[in-house]
Amino acid sequence: MKTLTLGKTGLTVSELCLGTMTWGSHNSEREGHAQADLAVAQGVTFWDTAEMYPTNPVRAETVGVTEEIIGSWLKSRGGRDRLVLATKVAGKGPVLRPGQPTTGATMRAALEASLKRLQTEYVDLYQLHWPNRGSYHFRQMWSYAPKGIDKAAETAQMTDILTTAQALVKEGKVRAIGLSNESVWGAARWLHLADTLGLPRMATVQNEYNLLCRQFDTDWAELSVVEDMPLLAFSPLATGLLSGKYAGDVTPDATRRMHTPDLGGRITAQVFPAVAGYLGVAARHGLDPCQMAIAFCRTRPFTTIPIIGATTLDQLGTNIGAAEITLQPEVLADIAEVHRPSQRTARCLTRCPI
Repeated sequence: MKTLTLGKTGLTVSELCLGTMTWGSHNSEREGHAQADLAVAQGVTFWDTAEMYPTNPVRAETVGVTEEIIGSWLKSRGGRDRLVLATKVAGKGPVLRPGQPTTGATMRAALEASLKRLQTEYVDLYQLHWPNRGSYHFRQMWSYAPKGIDKAAETAQMTDILTTAQALVKEGKVRAIGLSNESVWGAARWLHLADTLGLPRMATVQNEYNLLCRQFDTDWAELSVVEDMPLLAFSPLATGLLSGKYAGDVTPDATRRMHTPDLGGRITAQVFPAVAGYLGVAARHGLDPCQMAIAFCRTRPFTTIPIIGATTLDQLGTNIGAAEITLQPEVLADIAEVHRPSQRTARCLTRCPI
């Protein structure tokens, strides 16, 4: 497993990141531990989690469970220093701290709770799961209306959070901070305030990126390169759509679609023809479609670290195997040929209607 430096953090991470979202909901503690063992054995030592996930679906009883499973694994296996561990503070939502925006105080309290569940004294990367002002991610693009944003109030909130982050870094509880589900304007504002006020810079951004959702390819790509802000790409398989298991609009047993029938709004009239096109590319070139999709993320002109997740060990093993795949120019050309017609058909696929 190759490693790379994570932006300007000084942290060295594996080129793939282990996503743990299914642990505690679709996967038991035992299954989560087995995935963790396999990941470490294969050199995947960059792990991502959160205090709560806004999917699976959202349930109060699963809040914090994923972190608890990682914590019990660390207690039984040891070796905290071999991992680069990332987690997130949730923003205002219906389950955890309903209606409360993220502030410096709520961030500190959330971190302290996460540290207890994770059974560690620090996290390497602490991320804001989504902006207080809302966002266009998770298929909200079509109704997104950035109106009524109070720039002064937003700036005050950001400054409060960065000031608290600075204190947490000095206390040794956090090594770096990052964003998730953020916009280009938001990221630029965070960076401006950090540079102007001498506060910690947001080091990374975790947004969705895959063959079916390529919003990051334009303005975000420019900011990512110029500011050395790597993309942690979640859902590189588009919640399993790119594996082909839902082809024909089916719902196999023990899959995410049993819990979320529309896969978070990804099931549309356009999705299955697009998936069929990418499955065809993989078949023509003798590639596993999951490995092709994950490897594609690593070809981008901006630093991209795909976050891979799974519900079975076989799936995880296949996804980790993508690190050994180098896509040849003819494969990338065929991928581009599928993407361009999809853009025209779906009124520009980069807007992620699927």
